[in-house]
Amino acid sequence: MTDPKAFEPARNHLSLGEGFFAPVDAADFPKTILRYANHDWAEKVGLQGLSEQQWIEHFGRFKPFEGSLPQPLALKYHGHQFRHYNPDLGDGRGFLFAQMREPGAGRLLDFGTKGSGQTPFSRAGDGRLTLKGGVREVLATTRLEALGVNTSKTFALVETGEALHRGDEPSPTRSAVMTRLSHGHIRIGSFQRPYFLQEQDKLEALLKYACATYAPAIHKAAYEDEGGAGAKMAAPLFLRWVGRNCAHTVADWFAAGFVHGVLNTDNINITGESFDYGPFRFLETMDPNKVAAYFDHSGLYAFGRQPEAVYWNVQQLASVLVTIADQDAIIEALKGYSSSLSDAVEDRLLRRLGLASTGRRELDQPFLQNLLSTLRTTAIPLDDALHRAFGGREWPAGDAWEDVRSRAKDFEPVDADRLDHPYFSNSAACSLAYDEIEALWAPIAENDDWSLFAEKLTQTDAMASAYALEPETADDGSHALVTAGA
Repeated sequence: MTDPKAFEPARNHLSLGEGFFAPVDAADFPKTILRYANHDWAEKVGLQGLSEQQWIEHFGRFKPFEGSLPQPLALKYHGHQFRHYNPDLGDGRGFLFAQMREPGAGRLLDFGTKGSGQTPFSRAGDGRLTLKGGVREVLATTRLEALGVNTSKTFALVETGEALHRGDEPSPTRSAVMTRLSHGHIRIGSFQRPYFLQEQDKLEALLKYACATYAPAIHKAAYEDEGGAGAKMAAPLFLRWVGRNCAHTVADWFAAGFVHGVLNTDNINITGESFDYGPFRFLETMDPNKVAAYFDHSGLYAFGRQPEAVYWNVQQLASVLVTIADQDAIIEALKGYSSSLSDAVEDRLLRRLGLASTGRRELDQPFLQNLLSTLRTTAIPLDDALHRAFGGREWPAGDAWEDVRSRAKDFEPVDADRLDHPYFSNSAACSLAYDEIEALWAPIAENDDWSLFAEKLTQTDAMASAYALEPETADDGSHALVTAGA
């Protein structure tokens, strides 16, 4: 089935104990049709040998992988949703299905699900996912990955043969179960739960586990080295690490023109990895007021407010960790978010443009600020403008762009040879506007015609190949130690 030398099963999450999860069973679906399989990432994690039937067995019927979790785990967490605290959360239509180590890199990776059935945390929900929702998530994750965003990967999408009723789309509609590949599923909301329940021992156990599993340099300094002060030392270092991770992801979104839609604390991963795409949008023009969720009436999670929204979430983690460490140390650790964000935004914008930094902030910063301002005031199509300008090839014409064109002369392409990629011979960029998603879904809904969907994925693969952007994933915690002077 798989190459045992490549696939490395794990079951680390079990060590936390049932205070953090509830064992559950997957729904028994009437039908299982494999609609999408991520063969690129299957090869990376050692599952390249799976047959189509085995894909369905594992990702439609959730047959356990030998050596990994023997039973799915619905994770327990709380969270602020649009800044209102909700203690009735947890995995309500998903679970942690399996864990593994990334061959070579050694990172712990999770298979998490969406639409896999009811759990003790489903409340009034049916635990299901619409097929359209799964298609949208495939499109979102593949595009984000192509643009260098540190994102979860949609690993499998299986149609399940149930008719679902949803108020926000024509009903009944087709159903599916989706599996995502992620670098962990521990959220800020995971820490909020034991804090809310006044389970200080569990809170400190979660902190220790998170450091050991995802930030081992912090764990070593705080818990293993002579002179380490345990949780009191780990808490501010961990907060600094999470803040930096989250700031980098916000910068990723900014450069990708991405609006997440539901930046609640239960959707913020401690590794910073972006995940859980319900309502989302990609900007068509530079519009800081663009929202993704129709119910976000106040624009709390609008594109231009995402840095503020995520910082507010990191502050909620700080309010939990201050029960473990000194307040001054926690406040100092929080400051790292803003400085990390500023540097990361400049880096990601230059990467999106295919331009190398001049090494002089007095040149880089005004150029990027002027570019963003001009994109906003001229309201030209964002993807096409950035596509044509990649590597400094062609800046928009007109007087409004004169200053941008002048400042751009200070910059060289990161890799001039990359400009010969066939993708850049296209006059238009590969985009993913809301109307495009609707147009891709229509032939699936009407005629079970997946050709346009497949064509969009092929175009996205070409864009990924042309940009060759590698996402910056969470480090081992060393950066937090250095910046804190620990």
